[in-house]
Amino acid sequence: MANRLAQETSPYLLQHANNPVDWYPWGAEALDAAKDQEKPIFLSIGYSACHWCHVMEHESFESQEIADYLNAHFICIKVDREERPDLDQIYMNAVQLLTGHGGWPMSVFLTPSLNPFFGGTYWPPTASRGMPGFDQVLRAVADAWTNRREMAEQQSQLLTERLRKIGAGSKAMEEIPPGRIGMAVRQMEDSFDERNGGFGQAPKFPHPMNVDLLLRSFAETRNEHSLKMAIVTLDKMARGGIYDHLGGGFARYSVDAKWLVPHFEKMLYDNALLVSNYVDAYRLIGLPRYAQVIRETCEYILRDMTDEAGGFHSTEDADSEGEEGKFYVWSPKEVQDLLKEAHLAERFCLVYDVTEGGNFEGQSILNMKQPMSWFAEQLQTTEGELREEMAAARKVLFYAREDRVRPGKDDKILASWNGLMIEAFAKAGAALGEPRYLEAAKRAAAFVLEKMTDENGRLLHTYRHGKAKLAAYLDDYSYLASAMFAMYEATFEEKWLEESQRLMEVAIEHFYDQEEGGFFYTADDHEALIARNKDFYDSSVPSGNGIAALVLAKLGKLTGNERFLKLAEETVMAGAEVLQKHPLASGQLLIAYDLLQSPVEQVVLAAEAEDASVAELLEQLHGLYMPRTLLVLAQGDSPRSELLESLVSGKTPIDGQPTIYACENFHCHAPVSAENYVPERLANGKVIWPMV
Repeated sequence: MANRLAQETSPYLLQHANNPVDWYPWGAEALDAAKDQEKPIFLSIGYSACHWCHVMEHESFESQEIADYLNAHFICIKVDREERPDLDQIYMNAVQLLTGHGGWPMSVFLTPSLNPFFGGTYWPPTASRGMPGFDQVLRAVADAWTNRREMAEQQSQLLTERLRKIGAGSKAMEEIPPGRIGMAVRQMEDSFDERNGGFGQAPKFPHPMNVDLLLRSFAETRNEHSLKMAIVTLDKMARGGIYDHLGGGFARYSVDAKWLVPHFEKMLYDNALLVSNYVDAYRLIGLPRYAQVIRETCEYILRDMTDEAGGFHSTEDADSEGEEGKFYVWSPKEVQDLLKEAHLAERFCLVYDVTEGGNFEGQSILNMKQPMSWFAEQLQTTEGELREEMAAARKVLFYAREDRVRPGKDDKILASWNGLMIEAFAKAGAALGEPRYLEAAKRAAAFVLEKMTDENGRLLHTYRHGKAKLAAYLDDYSYLASAMFAMYEATFEEKWLEESQRLMEVAIEHFYDQEEGGFFYTADDHEALIARNKDFYDSSVPSGNGIAALVLAKLGKLTGNERFLKLAEETVMAGAEVLQKHPLASGQLLIAYDLLQSPVEQVVLAAEAEDASVAELLEQLHGLYMPRTLLVLAQGDSPRSELLESLVSGKTPIDGQPTIYACENFHCHAPVSAENYVPERLANGKVIWPMV
């Protein structure tokens, strides 16, 4: 018989609906039951693409013996971390304090007052591999609650106090010591893997905020090693097994240092952030291989991760048919049977490392150990011809792979992650001149704003199968506001700029800390939890405070909104201690700080309404990497947003020709012909690679 989770919309919760565990979703029914029955709560948090979450379910939550013990001694609550990141943040902090590490599945034991007193991550059902068994853990916790309850409650109260202090952050500092970005870059240099790219050793994560920071640092300093670290990392990831060479898109991370063996799940946020990285790098150095990665990844999202209503789905699992990575791996015989021509199959196996012994449990994950140019030289052919051959071969294998059993997919739509992907599509569409990507961004933006917004104009966090629910978090507002700003930059449709400001106004009203500065993760009218967090650290996604400060800085500098600039500065200062002690862990906040402290150029392109040359000029400008330039289009006499009135007022084309008006650091330059300005920016804006 299905348990209470059968009434939920989350695919992760629904996966547990037929467990013999008497699961509750988080809510009043469960919390009241714990108080009424004076039972501790067993809180289990995970997500649908989590491999070890599936393992613990099969081993323990499907076990009748373990379920019977859980049901007798605990109130069992199952939470999807993607639906409730507020709960995940608080109790992950608790697990890290208790054990020194964290991860999913997360298993936490709470008092009926919701204070944690014991926790961990994955436990096997019985003792093995040097770990205690889940059965032992349950008996020990139940014994402690029955026989040493006062001690457990005292520990929980002390732990909760520490969680509240962590969540509140430190008091704002009066100033940030200089050189924070340089310190972060030096920290990256210390951990940079010169051979394989990326930072640190196994397991290796993409860290897109680091790449963003390196590209911005290079744009200011022209430090060649900063650019090298970014480019080598992007190249190695794009050639590695972490990248899906047939279908496009990136897996979550690599279990080794060489980007070869991924943890095969694909997350929407990783792909959004990495598309943005590759767009920035493409704008900077113009390598065609980056355009290919951008297109393939965007096509993957459009093909496999886009809801018919317009929003983007959340994740794809690592497993299919009960085996991790089975959907993605190949043998030489499979390649030979599909490609028919012996020489083409041999070439494909050489280029993509498909061998008899395999590189993953006897099978082969497609990856390129060398650049395509190297293989062309070995095969005594041209790089262009080899690329064409490999593209045709990949197409054959892709369609054959489509007949395999696909990994499971979590098709819920999250406002925050959609914001990241909308921004990526907007940037990709503008940089590549691809209208389809801009249309996908517009459609998803319209979907979130229409279907995931309540009658009061407040965002809702999650949507699935016609139902939107859960009050939005800071990430939802800040990521979506950033996406709306990117939509304006890509299309110059002023409604997106107005929407960006509206979203930030709501965030300021309901999330901003008027006393200490910075934004709380939850709104002032959110469900009361044991702590209210402020998030300044980046995780797998950028910090909500970092994005909020960046959007406020952009809006303030573009529109002259001094209040927004002040709030941006206060937000950065609220995280100043984080920037001082751990600059590399707060890259997004550093990016906001950099924009606030640096001169930003406001560029207005003024043109006649029917001037056909504007499209070409904009295409050229959109192809440039200009992280400190805010571009505005003033074409014709069409109605303009009040937000831009002070900036565009009086700026008209001279002699009927497109004209550039550029202002920087509180002064404006003389207007110049766009025909002269744009080629000069093009000449100075592109970098020849390799530089080093």
